[in-house]
Amino acid sequence: MSYQLYYWTGIQGRGEFVRLALEEAKAAYVDVARQEGDEVMNTWLNGEHEGALPYAPPFLTSGRLVIAQVANILQYLAPRHGLIPESEAKRLYAHQLQLTIADLVAESHDVHHPVGAGLYYEDQKDEAKRRAKEFRESRIPKFLHFFENVVERNGGKHALREFTYADLSLFQVMSGLGYAFPKAMARQKLPLLRDLAKRVADRPNIAAYLASERRLPHSEDGIFRHYSELDA
Repeated sequence: MSYQLYYWTGIQGRGEFVRLALEEAKAAYVDVARQEGDEVMNTWLNGEHEGALPYAPPFLTSGRLVIAQVANILQYLAPRHGLIPESEAKRLYAHQLQLTIADLVAESHDVHHPVGAGLYYEDQKDEAKRRAKEFRESRIPKFLHFFENVVERNGGKHALREFTYADLSLFQVMSGLGYAFPKAMARQKLPLLRDLAKRVADRPNIAAYLASERRLPHSEDGIFRHYSELDA
């Protein structure tokens, strides 16, 4: 089976959490918009196809299924590709962690767009500086020290005592925040998360992906953006 992943071209964005899972699993997939352009998503978003109606990318098609929202997509893919054990408790916990990651991702985006997503960063720079200070000093520590505690409570190597898609997503969080807020992140004492991120990056399938052209670099068009005036 080949999956079709729909996400905006030119950026990692939220679609990267799904790509990492597909790449780790060596699953056959097509990054559709990268081949056909962003316009290909309009017919889905406008409801011109049968099946579930996605609100926004990323969404994944698998046969007749149309699955949207990162946590929902990963919850679907993980048991099919050995990225989560059969334990119901662990599947629920992984989903819980992924939803918490989604909260962090949303807050990271809102640092550079605190007034409105439809406005340019340049239109809200003063508000972004204020939001960034609170994000650096309060929200980054709160989220990441929570995840550090999660890893510690589960043996110090993984979020769930064994490798799962939650580890892939934590790698992406550490990568994105390290790009966007290098000074703030350097002050955080997160030995377990840093070690986890390195071990994920060294996994053969992920290492091959990171070295390929499929892995786009972080940029100021995505979720995790680096503006020097927001990092202190």
